[in-house]
Amino acid sequence: MTDPQSVGVGEPAGPEEANSRFLAASLAWLRLLLRRRIADGPASEESAGPAYRQPAGPVPDGSAPAARPGRARLFRRTGPGPSPVAAGRRVTEQQIEAAARAVRDAEEVSPPPPLVQLADRLGLSRFERDTLLLCVAAELDPSITRLYARAQGNERPAPPTFALALALLPDPAWDALSPQGGLRYWRLLEITRTVGQGLVAGALRADERIVNHVKGLNHLDDRLALLIERLDPGPAEELPPSQQAVADEIVRTWRRPGVPLVQLVGPDGPDGAGKRAVAARAAAASGLVACRLPTGLLPAAPAESDELARLWQRESVLLPLALYLDAGDAGPGEPGPARFLARTGGSARLLAGRESRPDLGPAPAVVELAPPTPAERAEAWRAEYGPGGQTDALAAQFGLELSAIREVAAAAAGDPAAAWRACRLRTRPRLDALAQRLETRVTWEDIVLPEDARRALREIADQLAHRTTVYETWGFGERVTRGLGLGALFAGPSGAGKTMAAEVLAQHLRLDLYRIDLSAVVSKYIGETEKNLGRLFDAAEGGGSILFFDEADALFGKRSEVKDAHDRYANIEVNYLLQRMESHRGLAVLATNLRSALDGAFLRRLRFIVEFEFPGPDQRREIWEKAFPAAAPRDALDYRRLARLPASGGMIRNIALNAAFLAAAARSPITMPTVLAAARSEFLKLELPMTERDFAWEGTPER
Repeated sequence: MTDPQSVGVGEPAGPEEANSRFLAASLAWLRLLLRRRIADGPASEESAGPAYRQPAGPVPDGSAPAARPGRARLFRRTGPGPSPVAAGRRVTEQQIEAAARAVRDAEEVSPPPPLVQLADRLGLSRFERDTLLLCVAAELDPSITRLYARAQGNERPAPPTFALALALLPDPAWDALSPQGGLRYWRLLEITRTVGQGLVAGALRADERIVNHVKGLNHLDDRLALLIERLDPGPAEELPPSQQAVADEIVRTWRRPGVPLVQLVGPDGPDGAGKRAVAARAAAASGLVACRLPTGLLPAAPAESDELARLWQRESVLLPLALYLDAGDAGPGEPGPARFLARTGGSARLLAGRESRPDLGPAPAVVELAPPTPAERAEAWRAEYGPGGQTDALAAQFGLELSAIREVAAAAAGDPAAAWRACRLRTRPRLDALAQRLETRVTWEDIVLPEDARRALREIADQLAHRTTVYETWGFGERVTRGLGLGALFAGPSGAGKTMAAEVLAQHLRLDLYRIDLSAVVSKYIGETEKNLGRLFDAAEGGGSILFFDEADALFGKRSEVKDAHDRYANIEVNYLLQRMESHRGLAVLATNLRSALDGAFLRRLRFIVEFEFPGPDQRREIWEKAFPAAAPRDALDYRRLARLPASGGMIRNIALNAAFLAAAARSPITMPTVLAAARSEFLKLELPMTERDFAWEGTPER
């Protein structure tokens, strides 16, 4: 068997010299058969119809040629004898016997020659093996095609055919031509037929991968090499103990009879490296090389899918390979993986996905894989930076694999702050179609809130920062298995500061803030909304982001009484969201203008509910004072007078920005008339009740 570490390198599978002797002896035997066929005069058989002669003499294994029971006997010699010219060069039975003996002697090596191993592993009959040799010989020595042509009554070099094989080789069998026979089932030969040409007359050519294998070059088929990725098991210490236990369980499962396929389920990390590492380690422990094939690359057409499955099935016989079929985000209802697996004949070893699939025929084993535990991550970070608050925070926040932790630490060159930034970049979900990343620049000093709301935001930040202490060190995670994530609801009127509060949290926690695009998430097609949200929550499992659902009542509305199919599927969506929110370990912030529209069961699963009220005069004055940057030129503004306008925080921000543009256009500082003019335009835009007196400026500040 080929060393797994040499897969794809192209080194000979066995001793090159022994294989060369075997091939030389086999081609010499084949040439003798062809010379005898030519001497017997193939052209004379045209008058005999489609019956071909059964050759006489021994085969290389020493047995006498005889048709196998149940196989057609169409090979009687019916034509006249050899021509006088050819009779003088007739090949004797002694010559053929000596050549067959030389082939048998060349086979008696360890390991056997690749052609012998191939026939044994694929279950080829001796006639099928010799037919394959007939086709491979044309690639190894093109001059032999002249003998093929003369043996078939042609003058120009010609490829071999089934007709030639049936007439030339010992122990011919018609079932070798069947699509279910070894030669065609395993795609060992290519048959080229012109219009109106029969099967036996079609030109035969050995598959390039098989030619290389017979010559001793046992490398991966080029057609598969374009699709699959070889997985490197790496050093044994790279897997944490929890994941090494999963790899050991997979190895034990493979050893059980009748359970070749294992479903590896569980959430993927930021880069999906955990499942790949476990698969590679389990394969290496079994003497195999794991090869990853994403299900997204599987052909959609059944014929192409069957062709790919057959190629893989053949490759797994020729090389010690374990197929790791990576389903990624593919849902259990997508037919591609199941259809492909059904055609691999049990040669696939692993199917990875978030959830198990019920459509895989005989129940495969299901093994669940979780990311490294916070304690394992903390140990890895301490090995790089030593003990301290920074390392514990990195372990608590980012669900990286241990190999990724080592890479980040090496790139950060001993700087925990740089490591934190690198982790954010590594764990950013690539979901531009479903979420928008917001730039966060505001801090606690920029936001104006009532004391209760500010205190609630501080508690949210503290709980996220101290999760490891409470869940791991103090043991609360062992007693509470659900609801370990942080869910917060920001409820209040538009412009009250809900989005800004989420930005403050993201800035304080040094995380990315993703605002969910509802138009891209909600779908009219059944099951698509759940799939989109599943991708969203899976991407956020890495821990480097906060999910911000704006206008959340559109997604998390109350479940209704089921009156038709639409109500039933709408309730399924809400139930799915409730489950994912409860199991999500990160921070999800939901913003709504209508708290009463949210489902009661959903509200009970939230850790925090923060009420954002319309700002009063004192808060509005503070907001006005913070609205203008220090670098903006402005006259003395009457903030008390501006605070009388019933404007929300969002409106005040817009008014200040519009006033700055008015002043810039007039090449003057920002003045009270400029600000009031911008305020009047904002109120008109929103169709709010107002009087002209509200925006008049007498020039006297209020006291």
